[in-house]
Amino acid sequence: MNTRTLGAQGLEVSAEGLGCMGMSEFYGDADEAESVATIHRALELGVTLLDTADTYGSGANEQLVGRAIADRRDQVVLATKFGIVRDPERGRSINGRPDYVVQACDASLRRLAVDHIDLYYQHRVDTDVPIEETVGAMASLIDAGKVSFLGLSEASAETIDRAHAVHPISALQSEYSLWSRDIEDEVLPAIRGLGIGLVAYSPLGRGFLTGRFSGPEEFAENDFRRHNPRFQGENFERNLQLVERVRELAAEHDCTPGQVALAWVLHQGEDVVPIPGTRRRRYLEENVVATEVALNNQDLERLDAIGVAAGDRYPDMSTVNR
Repeated sequence: MNTRTLGAQGLEVSAEGLGCMGMSEFYGDADEAESVATIHRALELGVTLLDTADTYGSGANEQLVGRAIADRRDQVVLATKFGIVRDPERGRSINGRPDYVVQACDASLRRLAVDHIDLYYQHRVDTDVPIEETVGAMASLIDAGKVSFLGLSEASAETIDRAHAVHPISALQSEYSLWSRDIEDEVLPAIRGLGIGLVAYSPLGRGFLTGRFSGPEEFAENDFRRHNPRFQGENFERNLQLVERVRELAAEHDCTPGQVALAWVLHQGEDVVPIPGTRRRRYLEENVVATEVALNNQDLERLDAIGVAAGDRYPDMSTVNR
């Protein structure tokens, strides 16, 4: 596995990372034993960047990742996030207050059972708190030795610029794939101008770009894709046509549609690191092979021409690119 550098501060990670969210919730029933085995296999294959967040499984995902890496911490670039608060009574909210930043980090360190976090993101921007105050508190965590590098997730170009002026931001995490390209207009040029790397989550379109699905009924009742606009009704049918184009190119390269979709992301620049999520070793191994798929300029032009997905990325887009 080759490595890539995120930001100008020296954060070196594997060219492809592993998103761990689905190991705990959102995509149907979990299997902890297989999830831990998947993390171990990822490290064997040279995948160093593991991505989690305090909200995934309401802390359970951090605990799972912590157990999986307990005897191999030195092989991992550990990334987690704070800022999305889930309360059984009050529902979901965003918190970027400086005192909460410190509390959240300490809680993540306990759940992960580590003494420091390599890459610490603000998961969503709190529009009620100036970004300068939030990032100032995040920077204090570096001074305290609890965090090594800072990141933002789903932030706008303006917010990123203001944050970076307080303390260097090494990575922006945002959804980016063949069917999600909205950040190309303003956000991607902005972070490249500042020397910030991009960590692309959902680079497989939440699994849709693998070509494995033919209808919404294939998703379990507790799979959030059942309620995602892109996986419903007419949008689903229109998006199947997009996948067909990916499938055609994959056949020419003797690989899977998912590998082509990941290869497209990897070809977008050495400052881009996709983190496909999976909880199964067989899909992990398939994803890693994408780093070996070579696309030429004609291939990339054909993929660029297929268009973006029908439907919004989330049912509620109010916290994205703020």
